[in-house]
Amino acid sequence: MAEMKDLIAGKIDQINDAIRIGESANFKQYSKNFSAILLVGMGGSGIGGRIVSQLFKDELEIPFLTHHGYGVPNFVDDKTLVIASSYSGNTEETINSVLEIKARGAEIIVISSGGNLLEMAQLKGWNYFQVPGGEQPRAMLAYSIVQQVYALTYAGLISEFAVKSLIQLPELIEASEVSTKLAARTIAEKCLGKTPIIYAGEQFEGVATRFRQQLNENAKILCWHHVLPELTHNELVGWAGGSDQYNVIYLNSEFYHEKTHTRWAFMKDKIQNSADSVMSIEAKGRDLLMQTFYLIHFTDWVSYYLSELREVDPNEVDVIIELKKHIGE
Repeated sequence: MAEMKDLIAGKIDQINDAIRIGESANFKQYSKNFSAILLVGMGGSGIGGRIVSQLFKDELEIPFLTHHGYGVPNFVDDKTLVIASSYSGNTEETINSVLEIKARGAEIIVISSGGNLLEMAQLKGWNYFQVPGGEQPRAMLAYSIVQQVYALTYAGLISEFAVKSLIQLPELIEASEVSTKLAARTIAEKCLGKTPIIYAGEQFEGVATRFRQQLNENAKILCWHHVLPELTHNELVGWAGGSDQYNVIYLNSEFYHEKTHTRWAFMKDKIQNSADSVMSIEAKGRDLLMQTFYLIHFTDWVSYYLSELREVDPNEVDVIIELKKHIGE
């Protein structure tokens, strides 16, 4: 298993390899019209679905929902397109969901490195994308997102414009890597000994969730996130109890609604004296997909540098392994 630092630094190679897998996939075309899309997956395998569903909500003509648990929503039927994402191919909750989904006649696309899920896809003749295995699922997010983009494209649900953006991602990340790492380390230093609070516009709720998860697993800290404009209807009031224990990190984008910018400016003015610091990460890229990958890569570095500063192993997730063993027993 590679070191987390090397996996983050290798994001460009991951994206290029994921594109190669997507381009070479032997994808069976569908003759039916779908009424909904559902992604089932947990943790690092499931978060990609939240991100992709938000990326294409303005283009998709049918709902894209995600399910992170046992069972399956009641609406799933033979007109539902299901993307089953499990990096190992053996995630208990995902396998449980897929067995029930299969009984309902839904079309299933699998994204996995192997295990029972990939074997099931091959035996049943489902469309699937096989990705490289042996690493932490959260460190292989590029594969999950890229394969979903190809799945939606091949199914005729989104345009090929998204694939063209994917191809330009490595250049964007490489061009800004030096400044990204410097800025990410500065933010990590600010977060040392503090509780980070991650805010973003609604377009990046999935990215904010991913950032929180990376801080949980890589840096071994607790934190939380919320999105605008919703948080200005509730959490803003909670800042009456703010303190210098908290550091706010705002994920900003030119693609936010103009009123979101107005709300954030007002909120920042109100909370900056009730927190240790209020910092912003400006998304780069010509569209939401490119900005999404930029922010994921930037915040991955923040979580890694904070693990260094806290002197913890970013790869270690022993308590999750212990839980899986406990459930198995």
